[in-house]
Amino acid sequence: MSEDVYDESEEFDYGPSKTQIKREMHALQEMGKKILELNKDQQQKLQLSDDMYRAIDEYHRIRSNEAKRRHLQYVGKLMRNEDNDAVAEKLALFDTTSDAYNRQFHKLEHWRDRLVAEGDSALNDLVAEQPDTDRQTMRQLIRTAQKEQSQGKPPAAARKIFRKLREIYDM
Repeated sequence: MSEDVYDESEEFDYGPSKTQIKREMHALQEMGKKILELNKDQQQKLQLSDDMYRAIDEYHRIRSNEAKRRHLQYVGKLMRNEDNDAVAEKLALFDTTSDAYNRQFHKLEHWRDRLVAEGDSALNDLVAEQPDTDRQTMRQLIRTAQKEQSQGKPPAAARKIFRKLREIYDM
């Protein structure tokens, strides 16, 4: 007549396994490594914490490979405090092999072609989507690109429009 202390219907939540936690930490370290490989301007666009920027600067001052490896682990630890989804999304825009980068690139090409073809109406749509756009500069570039296109010259102004669009969209 002994009662069974263990109730089989009761479920225990043990949380993530040690292996799962290690996988997540290695993923954060890899993301940190990608951040360290970016240039300063791209790193600033990620909007990381001040501690993270200090750790990045420190990493670049370190010369010893073993010290760099340890510091990379520290960067991975700091990555736990960051908004990893937002950082990963922005990192994808810097990775030229990613789908996000390709989509953004094609979007900018579409805007450039549309601006050259339609002129002011397309510019108004762009300004509605991106209010920080310098309307006067873009208008000059559009006119120059249209003039180059009609004269059969190389599309230098169209390239400048594309560079300007990359600045506007932080790419």
